[in-house]
Amino acid sequence: MIIKLILGLLALLLIYLQYSLWLGPHGIVKLRQLEQSVVLQKQDNAELGERNQKLHAEVIDLKQGSDALEERARSELGMIKPGEIFYQVIDQQLPPAPIAR
Repeated sequence: MIIKLILGLLALLLIYLQYSLWLGPHGIVKLRQLEQSVVLQKQDNAELGERNQKLHAEVIDLKQGSDALEERARSELGMIKPGEIFYQVIDQQLPPAPIAR
C-alpha cells in the first residue's frame, strides 16, 4: 500500500515537472518564443544601425561640404543660383476624348 502511494506521488511529481518544463511560464515553449523575438530584434537593430550610419554620413557631409547643402537647397527648397534660368515643365493632362456613338 505504501509503495503504491509513493509511486503515485512520484508519478504526480513527474507529471508536474514535465508540465512546468514544457508549458510553464519559464518553460521550453516560452524560451523558443523569446529566442525568436531576440533574432527579430537583432535584425531590426541592424537595419536601424545602417540607417543611422547613413544619416551620420549625411550630417557630416552637410557640415563639411557645400555641395550637399547646395543639392538639398535645390531639391527641397527649389532654390537657384543668381544668373541661372529655371525652367519648369508641367505635364498637361488632355481632356478625355468624346465617345463616338
